Amino acid sequence: MKFLKHISILLVIFASLKVNAQNYNYKEDASFTVKGIVKDSEDNSPISDVEIQVNGGNYTTTLLDGTFRIKVKKGDEVIISHKDFETVYYIIKDDDDITVEVHPAETTNYTYKKKNKENTFESAIDSAKIYKTTSAEKSIQFLTESIAKSKSVQQNAEAFELLADVNMYWKQYDLATTNYRISLKNQANVDVRLKLAKAYFFNNNLSKSLEEYDALNTSKLSNWQQILKQEGLGDVYLKQNKIEKAKNAYAIGLAIAKDNKITVKIAELNAKIGQVYTQSGNAQEAENYLENSVTVASKVNKTKEVEQKVKFADFQNTNRAYSKEIETRKQIIKDINSIEKDSIITNESPLTKQKQNYKIGNAYYLSNNLDAAIPYLEESIEEANKKEDLIVKKDATKKLADVFVASGNFEKAKEAFNAYTEAVDQLYIKKEQEISQAARFSKSIAEKQNRILSLENDRQLTLSQMQLSDEKNKRQQLIIYSLIGGLFLLVITAYLMFKNIKQQKLANNLLALKSLRSQMNPHFIFNALNSVNSFIATNDERTANKYLSDFSKLMRAVLENSEEDFIPLEKEIQLIELYTKLEHFRFKDKFDYTISVEDTIDVEAYKIPPMLLQPYIENAVWHGLRYKEEKGILDITITKKRKDEIEITIADYGIGRKKSKALKTENQKKHNSKGLGNIKKRVTILNEMYKDKVDINIEDNLTDAEDVGTKVIVTLKKD
Repeated sequence: MKFLKHISILLVIFASLKVNAQNYNYKEDASFTVKGIVKDSEDNSPISDVEIQVNGGNYTTTLLDGTFRIKVKKGDEVIISHKDFETVYYIIKDDDDITVEVHPAETTNYTYKKKNKENTFESAIDSAKIYKTTSAEKSIQFLTESIAKSKSVQQNAEAFELLADVNMYWKQYDLATTNYRISLKNQANVDVRLKLAKAYFFNNNLSKSLEEYDALNTSKLSNWQQILKQEGLGDVYLKQNKIEKAKNAYAIGLAIAKDNKITVKIAELNAKIGQVYTQSGNAQEAENYLENSVTVASKVNKTKEVEQKVKFADFQNTNRAYSKEIETRKQIIKDINSIEKDSIITNESPLTKQKQNYKIGNAYYLSNNLDAAIPYLEESIEEANKKEDLIVKKDATKKLADVFVASGNFEKAKEAFNAYTEAVDQLYIKKEQEISQAARFSKSIAEKQNRILSLENDRQLTLSQMQLSDEKNKRQQLIIYSLIGGLFLLVITAYLMFKNIKQQKLANNLLALKSLRSQMNPHFIFNALNSVNSFIATNDERTANKYLSDFSKLMRAVLENSEEDFIPLEKEIQLIELYTKLEHFRFKDKFDYTISVEDTIDVEAYKIPPMLLQPYIENAVWHGLRYKEEKGILDITITKKRKDEIEITIADYGIGRKKSKALKTENQKKHNSKGLGNIKKRVTILNEMYKDKVDINIEDNLTDAEDVGTKVIVTLKKD
């Protein structure tokens, strides 16, 4: 929703949720936190990004739901400002909640239409704002609708500005610069030009960023805009390693912030000047500014204070002040515990306990206090596991291994290094998935951007037609050229999409195969380790060692073959022999087994997907033979079917699938095994890639007896 100047503001104060006296028991001049909301008075829709500042003190903005919290004292003046309505000033009298209701008004430039609001430009913009930080695709979809409904250059400028804001949030900086330029082309705006300069900076186009900042006339900027300009210039100069220019720009911005008591910027610019001094090697000056940053940030809010503390701790680490760094980070962890009660901290944030515990452990390690480092690194790993932060887990386990090596505890070092290797493998898989997701995300965003640019081209074409109604020939020529260009672009886009889809399909198949190959049957591993535990518990260490040795051989063989789509049949036979041996070891009294290969078969000439047969053997043991009253037989045979085709048969002569299903407990029925499902998926993908090389058929009722048995027939063709 867009509000213009000269709209009326109602401040309605209502008493609710009285602050608990035992927590706040303040004197007349003591500070307290007041809650508030800014909303539209007609439909109660919240207004976000409203600036809330205490005169000479704290600063915040409203959230997506229009709410805010700010620390005040009785008698403070609260300044409530937004570009779409006149600034409101309110004197704090008590700790009651504040509600700001905004009444839209009609003007010559804009008419607020309550009717059909659900199908207007404003409603689409509001929806896009709601999804800005949660779903880029949904937000852009609503922006596409808003551009189609735009009826003025002002609305078009607003839509493209918000589209660029979405691009910035999702780090699509090249698209952000494009859309900010389109917004400025529709309507000049200082705030948008500042955003464009920042987008160029994040896109590493420093010369264009500097050009945009220099083009801004300082005399026509508000105090806030002047600060943003100087801060942006400082960022560019610092990245260009122009230390003195960066320091001067930050200093000018800091002076303006101090003059106007804009606390949040005073804190941030102190930290940035401290960073400049750190980079230039002046540690004492850097420390002074960073300490000031923490002090000032404490007057804004707890989160801002902790952010500055983290920067200060990083500075202490750089200057090898490890004992001071440790104390600072311990305080940070305490602060994070209080912040987490009111907000969610993502793994990307520096304000996570796993990161801070890791850095404390690292500081102890660098100061050669190895015993003190261990518990913090272990705590970091535990927190990283809870938050599924594989990056910190990897770093912390590696550092823990280094600590154990340095302390001479090589057994513990080996365990930590094995955990580190496992974390690296997990992180590798996760990164592959993220790369695939990022590719799909970028493709989706690019397609939507093309659609929006097409709408903008159509809109510009329509405006041109209206403005050039007296130039009929030129207009027709323009339409023809536009259509030809659009058709040419469509052909190119269709070709690129077809090529990309084909490549993506192949990549997806390879990724799916890698993922399915990496899945070892957790049911088997769990029970195998339980068996080892049982042997140890009964003091049968020799049996446990023998079982564990065979189990490790199987695992090693599986890992060696995990990167291959196909392996020689000879290796697969070795795998199933090992696996069947282990299962027979656990259930000697339930079945015997035979594995026979026809002499005429050249086992090295045939290729088979690794671990294809294991789930069927597992099913035969666990669901066919385990419940058989007398001792059963598992028969695995490999015979030649025709010249270039063999048949692998797994027959269990057990109780059969129907009876096995009836014997399942309620808990077992809820559990869906993934083994057979993974085989079906693998076989489908491989047959698609290698032209029907593998076929699987399952038969029941092998005998007329009560135990009907099950037979799995795998047909394999030679390359």
